[in-house]
Amino acid sequence: MNEAGDIPVEEFKRAATRAIDWIAHYFTHPEEYPVLARVKPGEVKAALAADAPRTGEPIDAVLDDYERIVVPGITHWNHPCFFAYFSITGSAPGILGELLSAALNVNSMLWQTSPAATELEELALDWLRQLLGLPEGFEGVIMDTASVSTLCAIAAARHALSDLEIRERGMSGRDDLPLLRLYTSEQAHSSVEKAALVLGIGKAGVRKIPTDAEFRMDASKLESAIAEDRAAGHRPFCVTATVGTTSTTSIDPVPEIAEICEREGIWLHVDAAYAGSAAIIPEYRHVLDGCEAATSIVVNPHKWLFTPIDCSAFYTTRPDVLTGAFSLVPEYLRTSVDGEIRNYMDWGVSLGRRFRALKLWMVLRCFGVDGIAGRLKAHIRLAEQFAGWVDEHPEFERLAPTPLSVVCFRARPQHLEPEGGKPNDAALNEFNEALLRRINAGGEVYLSHTSLDGRYALRLAIGNVRTTEKHVARAWEVIQQESTAAQR
Repeated sequence: MNEAGDIPVEEFKRAATRAIDWIAHYFTHPEEYPVLARVKPGEVKAALAADAPRTGEPIDAVLDDYERIVVPGITHWNHPCFFAYFSITGSAPGILGELLSAALNVNSMLWQTSPAATELEELALDWLRQLLGLPEGFEGVIMDTASVSTLCAIAAARHALSDLEIRERGMSGRDDLPLLRLYTSEQAHSSVEKAALVLGIGKAGVRKIPTDAEFRMDASKLESAIAEDRAAGHRPFCVTATVGTTSTTSIDPVPEIAEICEREGIWLHVDAAYAGSAAIIPEYRHVLDGCEAATSIVVNPHKWLFTPIDCSAFYTTRPDVLTGAFSLVPEYLRTSVDGEIRNYMDWGVSLGRRFRALKLWMVLRCFGVDGIAGRLKAHIRLAEQFAGWVDEHPEFERLAPTPLSVVCFRARPQHLEPEGGKPNDAALNEFNEALLRRINAGGEVYLSHTSLDGRYALRLAIGNVRTTEKHVARAWEVIQQESTAAQR
């Protein structure tokens, strides 16, 4: 290989054709791959050279090792039988967008560093805002994940406490700061608490509000908690509500929460990372009811909008506060058009920013509004069908409502059923934990679990653009077969 310059273009074309052919085969024959990787810890690393090569190797040799060593160590999130977590689908248009973005290799930190990257981000986010039914007052930025989006929202909420002068004076070494209170539900994603750790609010500053029988935040208890904290001299400053909780996809009562936040003068952030996309379906627009009154909201196209990871759409009605929290412009980043355009480096933690808007724009264009809504409706229908199978089976039960495309359930073998009285949850937990291991070890499907009121729940999440009824039906067959086998 020539040690000056890139590999020859013709060699790149040949290797790219081989890679595209592999991807096409991967999409066409997913059954060739176990969904959950079967390698042992350290096995992939041990199969590869311990040191980087002194001289360059042929790209075909690298692709050979990709197929021979790397792929067997992959858990296939893009597999139609990946039901473990919120399915991250890399659709064909999104993959092409990622490829073209990598070829351009731009850093969209400033408008000037790639005008099209900034303006396409503004456009794609405005398209998505309209599809979600959010009002014009929301302005957006693409971040990598909902965890970072939530971190930035909470940082902005803290910056909104202007009298505390936290941007200038910080929080360390001060004895004049009250305990800042951040509220979220017991079912909220761990990223809310992690943001509190990063921002110096600490675990003591997070108050988790109890949920109701359907695992939704109890708004009345939120209101009481705020009153108690004010009476104790604490400073309530932010509430994070969830539209589509990680365990059960429950939807917090955002309209009631928004009224409380408005009355109390508290920033309301809504984590709609998974379920927000459902609002694209006209008859599911209600999932974002009340979000028009939020101060910020995040929806992840890389969760249920067929866009390859990572792509998190963060919207706020207070971009002035957000940029006030993060903007820091050294001389070498100033340009002559700064007052006329948007520099997204001011909207969050990262200075370097990938051209994520390209893949989102391509997905929205290639599938269209009706195509996206149709695919989402199909996933919801498949979840309803699976939930129906669970409900009808005498040895299985659902453990939570199924508002969207995730089903939480468990096996209840007859031999573990007491004669009258309450179920033996300890024995059922042990059985279902072992059942999950059996299911995933088979390689055909991959499920995850959660804990609901102390009960071990199996969790089947439908969201891959290539998942069909046959994949869900096969998952149900495998679950029943393994449950029967585990009882022998």
